[in-house]
Amino acid sequence: MAKRNTDTSARADQLKEDLRHLSETVEELMNATSKDASSEMRDLRERAERRLKDTRTRLEARGERFYEDTRETLSEQAECCDRYVHENPWTSIGIGAAAGLVVGMLLGRR
Repeated sequence: MAKRNTDTSARADQLKEDLRHLSETVEELMNATSKDASSEMRDLRERAERRLKDTRTRLEARGERFYEDTRETLSEQAECCDRYVHENPWTSIGIGAAAGLVVGMLLGRR
């Protein structure tokens, strides 16, 4: 569990760094626009486009990894619950009955 929190923190830090680089490039582009120097403007535009493309690619890859990690975690948890229910059927029935009773009482008050 601690490893996943560390991974999530590292991913968040990398995302912040990518966004910071992108915003710096956009600021440079805006400053260059005000000077109206065409060669400098062209270079900054190319850098901005390149960084934007790289950032999009990395964000898409991270999004896909995050989705796969979440999917894997949920599958593992579902398998764990299924295993518990099969190993402890009467306890599971009791927990379900208690939860149903509580929900029924709460809905009955309305």
